[in-house]
Amino acid sequence: MRSLLLLPLLAAATLTAADSFDVVIYGGTSAGIASAIQTARMGRTAVLIEPTQHLGGLTTGGLGATDIGNKKAIGGISREFYAAVFQYYSDPAKWKQETRDAYFARKPHGNTGSEDTMWTFEPHAASEIYATMLAKVADKVTIIKGERLNRQTGVKKDGAKILSITMESGRTFTGPMFIDCSYEGDLMAAAGVSYHVGRESNATYGESLNGVQVGHAKHHQFVKDIDPYIIPGDPKSGLLPGINPEPPVPDGTGDAKIQAYNFRMCTTDDPANRKDWEKPANYDERWFELALRNIEAGDHRIQWSPAWMPNRKTDTNNKDAISTDFIGMNWDYAEADYATRAKIIQAHEDWQKGLLWTYAHHPRVPENIRKAYQTLGLAKDEFLDNNHWPRQLYVREVRRMISDYVMTEKNCKRLEVIEDSVGMGAYNMDSHNIQRYVTAEGFVRNEGDVQVRSRPYPISYRCIRPKASECTNLLTPTCLSSSHIAFGSIRMEPVFMVLGQSSATAAVHAIEQNTTLQQIDYAKLKARLLADNQMLDFESPPIPETTSFSKEQIGGIVVDDNDAKLIGFDSQASTMSGYIHQGYRHDGNENKGSQSATFTPDIPATGQYRVAIAYIPNANRATNIPVTIHHADGTQTLTLNQRQKPKEKQLLEPLGIFRFEKGKTGSVTITNEGTNGHVILDAVQFLPIETVLAPKKTPAPPPAEKPSLKLNLK
Repeated sequence: MRSLLLLPLLAAATLTAADSFDVVIYGGTSAGIASAIQTARMGRTAVLIEPTQHLGGLTTGGLGATDIGNKKAIGGISREFYAAVFQYYSDPAKWKQETRDAYFARKPHGNTGSEDTMWTFEPHAASEIYATMLAKVADKVTIIKGERLNRQTGVKKDGAKILSITMESGRTFTGPMFIDCSYEGDLMAAAGVSYHVGRESNATYGESLNGVQVGHAKHHQFVKDIDPYIIPGDPKSGLLPGINPEPPVPDGTGDAKIQAYNFRMCTTDDPANRKDWEKPANYDERWFELALRNIEAGDHRIQWSPAWMPNRKTDTNNKDAISTDFIGMNWDYAEADYATRAKIIQAHEDWQKGLLWTYAHHPRVPENIRKAYQTLGLAKDEFLDNNHWPRQLYVREVRRMISDYVMTEKNCKRLEVIEDSVGMGAYNMDSHNIQRYVTAEGFVRNEGDVQVRSRPYPISYRCIRPKASECTNLLTPTCLSSSHIAFGSIRMEPVFMVLGQSSATAAVHAIEQNTTLQQIDYAKLKARLLADNQMLDFESPPIPETTSFSKEQIGGIVVDDNDAKLIGFDSQASTMSGYIHQGYRHDGNENKGSQSATFTPDIPATGQYRVAIAYIPNANRATNIPVTIHHADGTQTLTLNQRQKPKEKQLLEPLGIFRFEKGKTGSVTITNEGTNGHVILDAVQFLPIETVLAPKKTPAPPPAEKPSLKLNLK
């Protein structure tokens, strides 16, 4: 295995007789680095123990496209890091493959080029910046690499207090305070602290976005009906690899499944610096048959998401139906031993490399798609000791502590605001897909994806330390007390840095006050956090309440965007009021001519029907959208202007009256061919002509919490 993530390695530093430190930090992630720096700044000694030979976790492991949402939420050492990125790239010598001006002209992810912080960076740049920051506290911080915790017997406690932790090599570290900054929460688990793996039910914490989410899984989804069986159409032949044979339980039900992992690849389009995709030695085409069938069915989207970093490089992430996420193949990771974890990591590497070779070179893939994937390849000047492959698997979620307070979606929406803040979250509530399953109709679908807006919100101190009955001298900023869906917002690298710094501050306060972490003076903790420029809270505008309408309120035969046959149009939203059902879709104002949607009604009786399109107007919409009505007497193509308000109650734009035969013989197709702005999909209404001509009745008012535009024309 070439990946170095969890292999036992020699330590990079040798301990002296003084093996006791004020704060013992396990996990050299971004949170661990911030914890060590803060401990030193407060005049105390720290040891930073990293199981591999590489510090920085995902921040140095390929995740250079920083996700946070409102950047005002980030302060302290975390913001210092992003300010250091800005200074790093202010040096013209750091620009090898392009100029700074050329980079910012492309409006890269989360950057304008005019701030004092920068939120995109190359992996090696992050490593250099962290090394510089740690060098400034070298007199207080000892760095130990290549040491893994003995997870069976490596934690010695006296009651609820940790006395020491021991590595597999036998090395032992003692101190009054311990911080688990690993992504896995191994120290926390070995210390006997309660935790959860997987998704809680919605009922557990009174949420709406937790548990199984078939209904919300709209992003990163199949847009065609894809046969899941080894022999197409033959269920007895068995399922293709990676598809769960069990049907999903009802939405909102809890389970032990974990959202998908992947590697965040650093690729480049510079031919001189590009390593082409190679076919893995253990390539097994069965694993990629689903991807090939999806392409052959007409899904020609480029199924990855490269965000541009400096010097013509990318942070390349997952996108669409079959991409770099190895869905469903990580469920055992949390409790697995080191050897099994290494196999899971290798399987993810094999999947990702095999998939990219398939998209770039397989003869069943159209030439234009192959060329698109061949444009980018691994950057030769990154991860030099690992054949240019990222060292860190993106373990998005593993264990989550259960403490006296649990962060939930109520916090993310600011429906519940805590008063003992140690930092802020600001990203969407985000879960990647968790499983592939077979629908009742016999087609494959992804399940688990959720993307719902948050408002910047404070994170409770009670969530980074355990219950007093379980452990009095341990903190964990990376596996904090949170529900699955709230953790999807919190789990961002800059937030982990913030919480790592706050954890160290709390640890030193507990030492100075000669008390437990549960009994420290929060007023003093808050004062120090603010003095260190941490952001603890600020009021943000409420997320606008959106008005939606059911199909029944609209009347007639309504085909929603979720029911349409889609090619593209995978971007979904629900932020603007006046949509039908669960939201609407748009084309992202890109890939013109390659995205289409066909709305097919089930007509109950042959006759005349008025066709109307529902959409939400805006100034960024297209004015020249082709709409083709396929009716019993032929076809007619019209042009739709979505900058203008629809004529029917500002929601429905009538297109005309057409004859349709009974059944599913007619349709309406919307494309983005040649369009000059965003194209919106919401719904198409087919209204019987006798209903249109009949006297309009005043409908019964809907429930108070759902304002109505009184659109029922029945």
